[in-house]
Amino acid sequence: MEVNVENVRSQMRKGVLEYCILSILDKREAYASSIIDALKGAGMIVVEGTLYPLLIRLKNQGSLTYRWEESPQGPPRKYYCISEDGRVLLHEMDASWGDLVETIKTLKQ
Repeated sequence: MEVNVENVRSQMRKGVLEYCILSILDKREAYASSIIDALKGAGMIVVEGTLYPLLIRLKNQGSLTYRWEESPQGPPRKYYCISEDGRVLLHEMDASWGDLVETIKTLKQ
């Protein structure tokens, strides 16, 4: 059986994408294109069709808020901000990530 490594990588990235989005927004508010740019800058390629459903889900669960701001070029931009609930979730994700990394290190020994 041949394993599609790129598919495995893609699934792993999708699994941590919400964590990455919250981490970006914990530093500063951002609009969707700048979130994509930050992810790409870190080596994680994401398209708008993947990002927007995650932003909507995070907003609906109370982890994000947003505000509209006029843009000097084009239509107004929706700036996303992490909420207090989002910060609590991010803190829990930080702990879970650390636990997962330690588990993998243990298993690989």
